[in-house]
Amino acid sequence: MSNEQTSARILAFLANHAHRSYRPKEIAKKLGITDNADCRRFRSDLQTLVEHRAVDRKKGGRIQHQRVAGTPEGQISITSRGFGFVPVPGIDDDVYVSASNTGTALDGDVVRLEIFARRKSEGRRGRGPEGNVVGVLQRTRRQAVGTFKTHGQLGYVEPDDQRLTRDIYVEDALTARNGDKVVVTIDRFDDHRGAPEGRIIQVLGSGADPAVRVTSLAMSLGVRVEYPEEADAEAEANAAARAPETTGLSSGNRTDLTDRLTVTIDPDDAKDFDDAIGIERNPQGGYRVFVHVADVAHYVDPNTVLDNEAYTRGTSCYLVDRVVPMLPEVLSAEACSLRPNEGKYALTCIVQLDDAMQPVATEICESVIESDYRLTYAEAQRLIDGDQHEAGDMIRLAARVARGLRSDRVSDGSIEFDLPEVKVVLDNDGSVKDVRPRERLEAHRLIEEFMLLANRSVAEWMRNRPFVYRVHASPDIDKLAQVARYVSVFGYDLQTRQGFVPPTAINALLSDIRGTPQEPIIQGALLRAMSKAEYGTTNVGHFGLAIDEYTHFTSPIRRYPDLIVHRLVKSRLAGRTHVPSDAGDQEPKVDVAPTPLKEACRHCSERERIAVDAERASVRLKQVEYARHHIGDTFQGVISGVSHFGIFVQLSDLLVDGLVHVRDIGDDYYEYDEDSYALIGSRSGRIFQVGQQVSVTIVRADTEAREIDLFFADSGSARARYAVG
Repeated sequence: MSNEQTSARILAFLANHAHRSYRPKEIAKKLGITDNADCRRFRSDLQTLVEHRAVDRKKGGRIQHQRVAGTPEGQISITSRGFGFVPVPGIDDDVYVSASNTGTALDGDVVRLEIFARRKSEGRRGRGPEGNVVGVLQRTRRQAVGTFKTHGQLGYVEPDDQRLTRDIYVEDALTARNGDKVVVTIDRFDDHRGAPEGRIIQVLGSGADPAVRVTSLAMSLGVRVEYPEEADAEAEANAAARAPETTGLSSGNRTDLTDRLTVTIDPDDAKDFDDAIGIERNPQGGYRVFVHVADVAHYVDPNTVLDNEAYTRGTSCYLVDRVVPMLPEVLSAEACSLRPNEGKYALTCIVQLDDAMQPVATEICESVIESDYRLTYAEAQRLIDGDQHEAGDMIRLAARVARGLRSDRVSDGSIEFDLPEVKVVLDNDGSVKDVRPRERLEAHRLIEEFMLLANRSVAEWMRNRPFVYRVHASPDIDKLAQVARYVSVFGYDLQTRQGFVPPTAINALLSDIRGTPQEPIIQGALLRAMSKAEYGTTNVGHFGLAIDEYTHFTSPIRRYPDLIVHRLVKSRLAGRTHVPSDAGDQEPKVDVAPTPLKEACRHCSERERIAVDAERASVRLKQVEYARHHIGDTFQGVISGVSHFGIFVQLSDLLVDGLVHVRDIGDDYYEYDEDSYALIGSRSGRIFQVGQQVSVTIVRADTEAREIDLFFADSGSARARYAVG
């Protein structure tokens, strides 16, 4: 090995582990240098690098990567196609990194970049900076989940997470067999020409097992599936020691509301009943709305093993075939859950409404309640429609009030997205039996309005105190301008006022497209243009709901921010919170989370995104599995996207996208017209454009890649427009 090669390997290794320092012997061992001659060359080359300050020698002789001043750094996000983007402070646009320039970086790593000088041709509007990864400062991924495969004598793991675009080679397969889903470490990745290396540490089961496929997919995206034994034991102990039947229904200063008519309304298969509702007329006029929420804080103390595990998870994850709970089931489905005909501890928000259904007063109390009925949404809907039941009059009154609340909210500018949701029906073994749009009922809207009312009222009640808000910033005007150009192709108008798009204009567009084939496509484009709702300690309001002060209070069984809010509310009820002395004094004087509030908000927002990604990916997996059973069948769809390589079609019944490759159209040479979002035949003038209704046949369904390939069923069914000339 030459001196240049040894020096290069030392520099590459340190650059890829720049977050820590090493003893020289450790570096040699990591590089596999054992021969005496190579060791002498290694020591000589390392000394030369130290003398030239190419590496940093720390106190005690430890060696670390030498940071170059002014070199930009950031966390890289890599796409399934191998290229990535890095947000860098001081640079407006994210830095684009091509697949060939990612080096040894993996998705999520903190990297050092070299920014390329732009060519004049790249200076046009819309092109951001481009760069090259020159070092990995922090390897954030230490494990991956995927499919174990063999090639001759070699074994490797193909990651389920499509953002990990490189296979991971393993020497010890444990008991894994070809096709099994496994957990693998990522121990080494020092040469971009090679592949990451690791060890299999857990075999999840056969990749042919539907349940194992969902588990593997969820774990690959960061969902914690197994609960630590110590946290489970703490949950069991607390559930037994703190239950109302142990401590007594009248424990403490709780308000006894067990005589009030109370119901829960949830999905058919729900077990974790976070909330219950009630409503009554005031003799003096107006209404009293009761929103009872499980008192999870009574069972989960801050900074315990149980609390730390709940915080780490951040949220429950509702996968297509199961719930991965934030709290052990002994709490989430039993002790805390507001099950019917059982005395339960709750935190109750009582909102006084006037005859015009405007909130005039809020009372919050620690309570004990007893739910009278566990209703499904379908059962509640039948009561709204007139079925006789002891709770029927109350449900119909609640529905009438909810309609008024919703009408006022929309008048104030709340944006009314109503995207169709998918219902996946599974067999007992987890195989998909059917995929269809989920029915949307007025009963769903009733619960939504009551939860919105409670969340809003609690946020106002906690005004001027350290708090966790659910915030939604105004959308980026440039993104909305792109949507305006996009919808104009379909003949719709998104009006702007002095560069601002008011919520009323968005609602007007949503009203115009309601019931059209383009509705889900345009709603999706609008949603992508919106800012993401998140948690924060600084209140910036909620743009989408048109609410100045908003929080999440109603789901502490499944969301950690709600648990924080409950602790803050209970602290105020006990007289323990403080009014900040200045704008920077945003920390409560009581323990409510393992970290400061600002960090807790950031963490919980990230965990929410992980859970949502996993939930959507698990549904997508089942949609593709269903499509695999229907290869050769024809479906109706709407063109949802067009690019130079093909046409994306959303299948109307399955609510899933597939791709018609441009090579498979075959009757012409097609060119992509970026301005009209269309592929246009160069000879025939045939146009395929976003929003067109088409008939397609499923020709391939890849469950590993979660991709569906389509053919147009026939040329006539595409309803393509012709413009010859």
